[in-house]
Amino acid sequence: MSTRKKPTGEEKLTVSRADRRTLSYVPDPEQLRQSADRRGVRAAGEHAAEADPDYIDRLRMLSLRYVADFEVLLIPNGRKKKRGVSGRAEDISATGMLIELDDSDSSTTFKVGDRVNARFRIPPGTMPEGFESSVSIDATVVRLFTKAEESQEQRMLAVEFAKPLTSYFQRKRWGYSVYSASAILLAAAVFIMLMRAESIIYFKYNSTLYLYSLIAAAFLLTRYLFGALYRDVPVNPDYTPGVSVIIPCFNEAEWIGRTILSCINQDYPVDKLEVIVVDDRSTDGSADRIRSTIEQIHREAERYATRDRLKFIALEDNGGKRVALVKGVEMAKHDLVVFVDSDSFLEPTAIRHLVQPFQDPKMGGVAGRTDVENKYTNTVTKLQTVRYYIAFRIMKAAESWFDSVTCLSGPLSCYRKELIVRHSDAWLNQKFLGQQATFGDDRSMTNFILKTHRTGYQDSAICSTIVPSKMDVFLKQQMRWKRSWLRESLRAALFIWRKEPFMALFFYIGLIVPIAAPVVVLYNLVFVPIAYGIFPTTFLIGLLMMALLMSLAHLLFRKSRLWVFGFVFCAFYEFVLLWQMPVAWVTFWKSTWGTRETPQDVEAKKKKEARKNKSKFKLPF
Repeated sequence: MSTRKKPTGEEKLTVSRADRRTLSYVPDPEQLRQSADRRGVRAAGEHAAEADPDYIDRLRMLSLRYVADFEVLLIPNGRKKKRGVSGRAEDISATGMLIELDDSDSSTTFKVGDRVNARFRIPPGTMPEGFESSVSIDATVVRLFTKAEESQEQRMLAVEFAKPLTSYFQRKRWGYSVYSASAILLAAAVFIMLMRAESIIYFKYNSTLYLYSLIAAAFLLTRYLFGALYRDVPVNPDYTPGVSVIIPCFNEAEWIGRTILSCINQDYPVDKLEVIVVDDRSTDGSADRIRSTIEQIHREAERYATRDRLKFIALEDNGGKRVALVKGVEMAKHDLVVFVDSDSFLEPTAIRHLVQPFQDPKMGGVAGRTDVENKYTNTVTKLQTVRYYIAFRIMKAAESWFDSVTCLSGPLSCYRKELIVRHSDAWLNQKFLGQQATFGDDRSMTNFILKTHRTGYQDSAICSTIVPSKMDVFLKQQMRWKRSWLRESLRAALFIWRKEPFMALFFYIGLIVPIAAPVVVLYNLVFVPIAYGIFPTTFLIGLLMMALLMSLAHLLFRKSRLWVFGFVFCAFYEFVLLWQMPVAWVTFWKSTWGTRETPQDVEAKKKKEARKNKSKFKLPF
């Protein structure tokens, strides 16, 4: 039997089978398609529910096939386990599987219609989060064929599961995860409140410390409360405003092709969507990759008017991400503009969901949800997977309850074009303490929008992004984010008090708590044990409860085995990431990215080398 490898590089990605149609999700302008997807879903109009976008979404998820490579045991009905036939999965979906049968076992033959029991374990990363588990499920043989492989014929067998894997896991594992996580989350929240009751009792002994504890606990619990109460703006099938997607690119040759395809391959009216790719003078061949991708789309999807609505411009000089975005906005012909990072990939229904909150004329910007694409690469990416989900599904969702999301994130956000144009000069020329602001573009633009308009979050508008998989790159990214958070939070503090009072109160609390956190941690974990000889049991239990909330919320919503990395992330944050904050206090005016060769990084690198050379040749006295 041959062994197949999934076509990935350093990153471990979930790989879906390529569709024979380049733009498989774009509404067919000539009505030539006979089904909603290529796997035989009922013809359009045959099922009235197909008019419902949620129904079509469910069909799409059931039909998606993923590249697979794991062992499968097929046991014909009435046979014992030892007489089963082994094979390897070539691809898998929620409804069925294609299997390459073992050449060495030809004693058992199958025919179409045979019933079998399929036993296998889905490795992490083969299918979306939550599917990584052992399976024993009844199935029916629906197809038999042979294919030529390495000068020999290989027996292939396709089975259809008796029930979708989504239903199977709902009964076997997901249901228990939901009930268990809900119960323990409630218990953890009650326990935290009891601990804070203790803080009130001992308040007189150290008012500052216990006041901080009370405020931090109230802030955390209310974030989870309002995050739980959050609901998406439902899809109105008749609301499809014109949208221009802007993709700024700088040295992303590896991912930009997939990003472009995901943005143009949207379930959205052809005449209402355009994509503009702006290359910011890349040096790694990104421009060539963009041109080849666009030409491929033009050749294979001519009838979708891609030559009129898929555009590319290469800047003459490297001006930075903001310059690239503004150039794209200037070219945009529609009233809504969507910013998408060049290493982020949109779900086919992302745009349709993302625009729904703009039915409110006071809505100025909306963020979609960003998941981690390379989540199973290593421990570093698994940590970020839990953190990303909580940051969006809980924290941004809680802010959206008050129509005041404080950061419309770069991977996927939508704005009214008129607002971007109005603030573009101030955005491009923004300085802080005399230094040009080069990063934190998403937080910065959000502040401009938030002054006069509402900002929201749409959890059903989903994209995935490539996160750092190397620790040094991850730490540099986190430092950059902390600097931009400090800078833009100070800006927002000047006007946020005009917003909804409860939201404003918790914004200021959310500003104070992280800034004061290093001092509080030092006091509890170092000063108290040394000065008083008291082990910080209460403080450590509080950290455990915080980690428990994060991990169980991820388990509740995602039903994934990655939930345990919430505990790891919280420990990593307290002992590593938290101590970036004091550094950010005294360096937040810096304009270097640290993770890519921007003009500011090149200049800083030259200055560092010049100082090194100067000290090397300095004569001793």
